Amino acid sequence: MPAPTQAAPTPGSSPRPPLGAELDALLARVSDGDRDAFTALYGCVAAPVFGLARRVLRDAAHAEDVCQDTLVEVWRTAARFDAQQGSALTWVLTLTHRRAVDRLRTVRAAAEREHRAGLLAYAVPYDEVAEEVERREEHTQVRHCLETLTPRQHESLTLAYYGGFTYPEVAERLGLALGTVKSRMRDGLYRLRDCLRTA
Repeated sequence: MPAPTQAAPTPGSSPRPPLGAELDALLARVSDGDRDAFTALYGCVAAPVFGLARRVLRDAAHAEDVCQDTLVEVWRTAARFDAQQGSALTWVLTLTHRRAVDRLRTVRAAAEREHRAGLLAYAVPYDEVAEEVERREEHTQVRHCLETLTPRQHESLTLAYYGGFTYPEVAERLGLALGTVKSRMRDGLYRLRDCLRTA
């Protein structure tokens, strides 16, 4: 069933204060395909969703897209909401934050690609063979130094720097406290730095 069409909130719109129990009940009805419940839910959460997306992305157009995508996801996945795990608003804002972070990464990656393409257009000719050799040597050094880390440090750093996860996401995936993950990664980075200096 397609999601009901709703207009994205404007930056000046004022949210109606959402009530926890009311939102939980609305979300339960949305999971049954109740369009009227979705319209009411939308009216309660659209402005907070837009506000969070705007804070993460700092761009109104991208925030509107994220807001719309999030609320379509709410319509489609409302049955996954578990009131015992938190409030309906918290669940919706969690979906919003994930989508906003994903959009931010996509936007930044696109900007970096454009920047690299611009640099290449004005690049001075260089010895490609020599650069490739140097790049492989650096890769070998990094790989060697990663092997000097403890398994836990290696796992945390790999998730963060190769998997692209934030500290909280690493902590969630490993089932650890955020402070533990930060400490583990800090110690691992110190060891990695010292190894690369002597390599």
